[in-house]
Amino acid sequence: MNAVMNAAMNAVMNVEELTAIDVHTHAEISKDGHTSLSPELFGASAEYFGSHERPTIEQMAAYYRERRMAAVVFTVDAEHATGHPRIANEEIAESCAAHADVLIPFGSIDPHKGRAGVREARRLVEEYGVRGFKFHPSIQGFDPNDRLAYPLYEAIEELGAIALFHTGQTGIGAGVPGGAGVRLRHSNPMLVDDVAVDFPHMKIILAHPSFPWQDEALAVATHKPSVYIDLSGWSPKYFPPQLVRYANTLLKDKVLFGSDYPVITPDRWLKDFAALDIKPEVRPKILKDNAARLLGLKESAA
Repeated sequence: MNAVMNAAMNAVMNVEELTAIDVHTHAEISKDGHTSLSPELFGASAEYFGSHERPTIEQMAAYYRERRMAAVVFTVDAEHATGHPRIANEEIAESCAAHADVLIPFGSIDPHKGRAGVREARRLVEEYGVRGFKFHPSIQGFDPNDRLAYPLYEAIEELGAIALFHTGQTGIGAGVPGGAGVRLRHSNPMLVDDVAVDFPHMKIILAHPSFPWQDEALAVATHKPSVYIDLSGWSPKYFPPQLVRYANTLLKDKVLFGSDYPVITPDRWLKDFAALDIKPEVRPKILKDNAARLLGLKESAA
């Protein structure tokens, strides 16, 4: 284990002093300037969400530290489907380790990498302190319940890590002819229901309000105890009413704050969340407590 990782193990994240934990942020550029997506896909995303800066992980750490927040950071490995090399998981983990007071590393492994991907997942958790893995089925070009991914899930479950799945529509490829080959059907949360059945001890996050499958996502999260929902990628003022209702009641302990930074800033998200009809006793659960418990940062206060 290198010196950076040893330092990370000795670093302390003071959860009590945090105002929030953002479980969904993207590392979009590497130290040498390599981007997480091709120029074509980045351009489509900018058209969909609006243009934005691409902060380095060091800049992300400063941003979240200034706001007394922590953030989960990851990229997306979709090299098989897009031909675009990813940002190295090791670089993200080491950069997060240098800022372990505010940053939490997740990895991303293309399921098409087979046994090599399984070996990498084990190494990332055991040697680099990675806490979970991001999947984007539409960009990676696979159904979450495809058996090709099952050896990777087996490793994630055994390691006690988290699997975070993009669900619903995506701005990646939007407006490009043929959606740049991105197939939305791969991100139906009902496909993740099969994964939750077959890997009952693997912690799962369904990312985003899952348009057009919001009811399906709520059903899966309500039915499967290991499944959570993050609220990233949308301004809260656009949340479907049934999502707000479930967040206030049946899923109050399983809904998580996520922004999708840098596409959507936590400043904007939190401003709109403040106007949402969420019970006062539920707000701290969504903003911090649920994520802290899921990530093993502290015992549940619920």
